[in-house]
Amino acid sequence: MTITETQLLSMLELQDGMNSKVNPEWVGANNNWYRAIQVEGVEAIEHHGWKWWKKQDCDLAQLKMELVDIWHFILSAAIQLKHGNIALAKMEMQAELHLKQKSVQFDNQYYVLSQISLLEKLDLLVGLAASKRHSLALFESLLHDCDMEWNDLFKQYVGKNVLNVFRQDHGYKAGTYIKIWDGREDNEHLVEVLELVDLDSANVRDELYNSLKLRYVLVVDGQ
Repeated sequence: MTITETQLLSMLELQDGMNSKVNPEWVGANNNWYRAIQVEGVEAIEHHGWKWWKKQDCDLAQLKMELVDIWHFILSAAIQLKHGNIALAKMEMQAELHLKQKSVQFDNQYYVLSQISLLEKLDLLVGLAASKRHSLALFESLLHDCDMEWNDLFKQYVGKNVLNVFRQDHGYKAGTYIKIWDGREDNEHLVEVLELVDLDSANVRDELYNSLKLRYVLVVDGQ
């Protein structure tokens, strides 16, 4: 299953709205989204495990969360590349996905996605980001390796986007936001809330936001 036009447009609009909360002139700020992809990619490698000299287990849940974070930055880079024109960003991303590329070129070498491991794909993602590039075919392949479909990404993205907006509305940039609620990070509360709301609801954003707010108010009032 591929991503729908409606889902892609919704996520681009949500990302633009989130970035605008941080800086209304974000497109012209030329933030280095690819550096952000690099950092998140390395964190994904850590969650996967890479040390050959010790036993490590892959933390698939956290690895999936890193992919969702990386997607935020891919969307931002796509919008910035088109100088804020979301419609053009959507068209270019759709066109790239429709190519159904089976390989990715990097450093004069072609990497056949079906022939390299998940860890090697993460290495490739970081390498591309260091060169200020990304590949939607590579990202889609990473999703599949982590047992995710585009629809899963869409649902998780909406949840994380709502959390990011919630953070900004409650003092994240000013440093007054409380990230630990009742002994657990807000990300953990988000996972629980996502299980309780109807993700197919037309008002899913509002329902998620209000559920987070109820939990947060209890923490703030209790201090």
